[in-house]
Amino acid sequence: MLVNGLEIDTYVVGSVGTNCYVVRKEGSDKCVVIDPGASGSVIAKHVREKGATLEGILLTHGHFDHILGIPDLLSEMKAKIYALEEESEVLEDPNLNCTAMVGNGYGIKPDELMRDGITYNIADLDIKVIHTPGHTKGSCCFYIEDAKVLFCGDTLFMESIGRTDLPTGNYREIISSLREKILDLPGDVKAFSGHGPSTTIEYEVANNPYA
Repeated sequence: MLVNGLEIDTYVVGSVGTNCYVVRKEGSDKCVVIDPGASGSVIAKHVREKGATLEGILLTHGHFDHILGIPDLLSEMKAKIYALEEESEVLEDPNLNCTAMVGNGYGIKPDELMRDGITYNIADLDIKVIHTPGHTKGSCCFYIEDAKVLFCGDTLFMESIGRTDLPTGNYREIISSLREKILDLPGDVKAFSGHGPSTTIEYEVANNPYA
């Protein structure tokens, strides 16, 4: 899919149908992968077939279904792992990231801890990090403003929000994140969620019952 000069390829991976995104600027030979929850070798194959270099693995949060594809991906190509600094404890603790619950206890230490409100240039993309706690304490969204695209993980789904009953989840915080940090963005921003179809901010303002 091409969105305002941004090439976005979506893979639905793993046992709970997580959206993994391979993202690059149109015409660029560099890309990032967002939330490789499974099928790391398949994702690596896709990157190679595109003739692209993987410049970073970006994590919206640390749950098992967003990180378990990392070992296979990194066994085939090297890249830095990026996550919000507030999520480091969740990523490193198998009980908090719920990998222990699915029988694959696994912790991961990011190479780069990102900070809320900072714009990072990775793979020729200017990516602004927005801390959106609630699904987990360190959940975040990645906003590529010039393409009007938001990768929102499990904070926002079409007409819904992420669950808050897993470790470090908080219902009050996710509602605040949704209303004050996501739905304040321009209406024509296209939002790509961790599960399910993409949506727009305008649509969610009008149709999301939690708005």
